[in-house]
Amino acid sequence: MSMITVTHTPTYELKQVQRDVAFHLEQFHIAGRITPEMRVLIKPNLLMKRRPEEFTTTHPSLVEAVICYLKEAGIHNITVADSPGGLYTAQALKGIYDVSGMTEVCQRQQVNLNFTTDSREVRREENKLVKSFPLIQPVCEADFIIDIAKLKTHAMTGLSGAVKNLFGCIPGLTKPEFHWRFPEKELFGDMLIDLCETVRPGFALVDGVHAMEGDGPSGGDKRELHMIAASDHLYDLDLFLCHVIGADPQKICMVKSAIDRRLCCGDLQKLDIIGDVPQAKPFAIPQDKGVDFMGQVPAPLRGVTKKFVNRFFTSRPVIRKRDCIGCGKCAQSCPAKTIRIQDKKAVISYQRCIHCFCCHEMCPVKAIDIKRTKLFDH
Repeated sequence: MSMITVTHTPTYELKQVQRDVAFHLEQFHIAGRITPEMRVLIKPNLLMKRRPEEFTTTHPSLVEAVICYLKEAGIHNITVADSPGGLYTAQALKGIYDVSGMTEVCQRQQVNLNFTTDSREVRREENKLVKSFPLIQPVCEADFIIDIAKLKTHAMTGLSGAVKNLFGCIPGLTKPEFHWRFPEKELFGDMLIDLCETVRPGFALVDGVHAMEGDGPSGGDKRELHMIAASDHLYDLDLFLCHVIGADPQKICMVKSAIDRRLCCGDLQKLDIIGDVPQAKPFAIPQDKGVDFMGQVPAPLRGVTKKFVNRFFTSRPVIRKRDCIGCGKCAQSCPAKTIRIQDKKAVISYQRCIHCFCCHEMCPVKAIDIKRTKLFDH
């Protein structure tokens, strides 16, 4: 039976967060599982250049609380690293680290903040779909990985939690290639499970103090849940998060994949939950996300109907021209190369759009909405 720990954490005040994070780490005896000579990687969610109060990235107080706990346990070889969306360069990393609060934390605590942009191909033959992943260097070198996710709804996967956060272990603009290879949610979920099995974090914390609902992972609304959740079993932790946000686990692609592969228990009653589970109304899902019609089409007919379904029945990104600043980050992140900048505004060619919503995710000014075709308005 997997254990999930939950704390009611009312604010990001450091002493409060330190007490609660220590509770989580002690319940799982983390200090006893990491020896002083081990290299520990802390992997936050640093999606883009956003301030902590914009509730898009992992709050720095959780990262600092984990660092303090590890240092008190005699562990000093600690690195904080992520590969956010967009370019994976030292300059891009510095901008995101500075704005998200990671630079200040790592300088204060005198731990490593990764600026290396090397990556390595890592194979795992037991994987179901993807046998080899390019992984950023700090992930490859770590002896123990602590995954600190941000609880958010997500336009493509439905949930951004412990497993989805590991997508940031893939370097920069290589991530859109995986969206291109696996545009269907079912396959994308299988890919994420293969990635988790390859990275194999030792522990995960989820920042749900201020979560995000609606058009996540970057354009949604703040949800003050006042919760930190944790487990050393990432699949069951995501199952628990489904309960918290009011989502059907069978509709969250990576959770469904984990259940189908018997990596997740699939039943909340089988979890050993310690702490106060927040009693909250269901989260708002990404606006007009629509229905996954392809899941209702018989397998032999999917190839014939896919183009029709994608054109008329699938949600799509829509650019609000008045708010678009023409920065080009949407075009840069688009795996299908279907976006261009014309007259200082982004333009999408929907004939080639694969509905991965990378553009929505990476827009720095939230100028891209998720909408269904107007066919549903009649």
